[in-house]
Amino acid sequence: MVRQAGGGVTAKGRAPVGEGRRGMVVAGLAVGVAGVVGLHRAIPNSPGRVGSLVESFLPWAGLVVALLFVVALVRRSGVGLVALLLPVAVWVQAFGGLLLPGSDAGTGTRELVVVQHNVSDENPDPAGTARALVAAGGDLVALEEVVVPALAVYEDVLGADYPHHVVHGTVGLWSKYPITEERLVDIRPRAFEKGWNRGLRAVVRTPYGDVAAYVAHLPSVRVGARGLASAPRDESARMLGNAVRGEEVGAVILMGDLNGTVDDRGLGPLTSQLNVAERGFAFSYPAGLSLARIDQVLARSATVGHIRTLPATGSDHLPVAARVTLDPLQGSGRFAP
Repeated sequence: MVRQAGGGVTAKGRAPVGEGRRGMVVAGLAVGVAGVVGLHRAIPNSPGRVGSLVESFLPWAGLVVALLFVVALVRRSGVGLVALLLPVAVWVQAFGGLLLPGSDAGTGTRELVVVQHNVSDENPDPAGTARALVAAGGDLVALEEVVVPALAVYEDVLGADYPHHVVHGTVGLWSKYPITEERLVDIRPRAFEKGWNRGLRAVVRTPYGDVAAYVAHLPSVRVGARGLASAPRDESARMLGNAVRGEEVGAVILMGDLNGTVDDRGLGPLTSQLNVAERGFAFSYPAGLSLARIDQVLARSATVGHIRTLPATGSDHLPVAARVTLDPLQGSGRFAP
């Protein structure tokens, strides 16, 4: 036996009991984080849609792992450091691919560059915002919160580079290529008043064939004492999912402020049938301190490659740009759901 300073006695070669307990705390937290990331679908959504709330910020679990790693180092906890390998592995499996750099596509690819932006109905500089979007060099530009006073500005500034456009309600699509069909898509929750129009569908005749382009702005969600208030958003997502499911054009690109991340189960009606971005986090909201990407580009019969944020505009959202590569033999035929 050896005597510690202060009168404590421990078996020779063993760590003090307090250190072992601290290590087990870190290890327990590490296992918990791994469980949340790897098994988040098992988290109940009632009460307060807690599952959706956790999924909205799921990538930030990596920051928790980093903090636990620092704690384990400071406390020299071997048990904690070993246990942290589990959440690291789970996080890398879930999100590591998003960290890989996006590659520029070569010539001859069936690629479209898509720009998506909620421009804000309180934007003090719509002309500057429009010029910034033109500079991104997209083939398609989707906008939300396009209010009447600013609409003429967007039409004027974007018109030279995007001669084809369609607007329904407060959402719009500008295109370098002809738009051959267009209509309103009804995604209005039952409790909302008539005149709430935030969805459109257009068929764009690209060099690679027809593409059904959807632009949508799903209802906002709120975080409060009762959890995540997302019922209208979820209802609207189901309506939009039904519209996409019935789409006859083979290639589909959905752009919009969906007020949810692609991990949020509330967007399941969309993410279950559309491909999400393979590279890039592109946290887009809020613009000043972006915590989540709620501005999305999703696709069917196409791959959404790298997605990135663009410089801030006069909006409370950051614009995002994504590379979308149409699958071979897609983009022209009809699709049988």
